[in-house]
Amino acid sequence: MADAKSPAGRPLSPHLQIYRPMLTMMMSIFHRLTGAALYFGTVLLAWWLIAAASGPAYFDWVNAFFSSIVGRLVLFGYTWALIHHMLGGVRHLIWDTGRGFELPTLELLARMTIIGSVSLTAVVWVLGYLAMGAL
Repeated sequence: MADAKSPAGRPLSPHLQIYRPMLTMMMSIFHRLTGAALYFGTVLLAWWLIAAASGPAYFDWVNAFFSSIVGRLVLFGYTWALIHHMLGGVRHLIWDTGRGFELPTLELLARMTIIGSVSLTAVVWVLGYLAMGAL
């Protein structure tokens, strides 16, 4: 039989256990997660539109779900994901112009994306409740 060779002593590829989590790394992960969440939210939007086309009984049932606490939490999360993903896209658009790659600017853009997404989501929901006359 042939002798088994021992593994080569070459370096391993870096992975998440080696890198220290940074804000920009987390923003990249959240950008991907919010993109995936938008697929789920689009299915919910299609469900609502199909219910509207199906008739008043089914629409009332679907609307009751979206009016419940769970439904509103899902819609709130969808709103945040939509706004966060959009602001992440604006950040990428800035990078496409060749700007914003300095470390302080990277951190600033990441923080602005977080603060902006939370703030704009709150503004959208407050304006929505004001429009409904609920506040």
